[in-house]
Amino acid sequence: EVQLVESGGGLVQAGGSLRLSCAVSGLSFNDYTIGWFRQAPGKEREREGVSCISNVDGRTKSGDSVKGRFTISSDNAKNMVYLQMNSLKPEDTGVYYCAAAAVWDRRCPIEYIGIWGQGTRVTISS
Repeated sequence: EVQLVESGGGLVQAGGSLRLSCAVSGLSFNDYTIGWFRQAPGKEREREGVSCISNVDGRTKSGDSVKGRFTISSDNAKNMVYLQMNSLKPEDTGVYYCAAAAVWDRRCPIEYIGIWGQGTRVTISS
């Protein structure tokens, strides 16, 4: 059974940090792109991942809104993907979903996602 299990969400003040984790099982980890997608309250899930990483060659993508603040990393030995989020802003609030795609695209579009985690909630207070 393929599973993506997120953890690490919570409530922090603006300017703070959080580290999200995604435990991946049931698929060939090194062959996939793993991304983090955000869904803000009352809005649709964003069409492109905020941060994505190719486990094939380590390429990464960060959305404009998070560049310089969020860092995605992958531990291929543990089948884990992390999202380090620094300098958090209230507009970063939302549910963050870990997702897997079988191909890499520099935009990390939602259309390529085949597997989703259940999400972890991040709330940033001002």
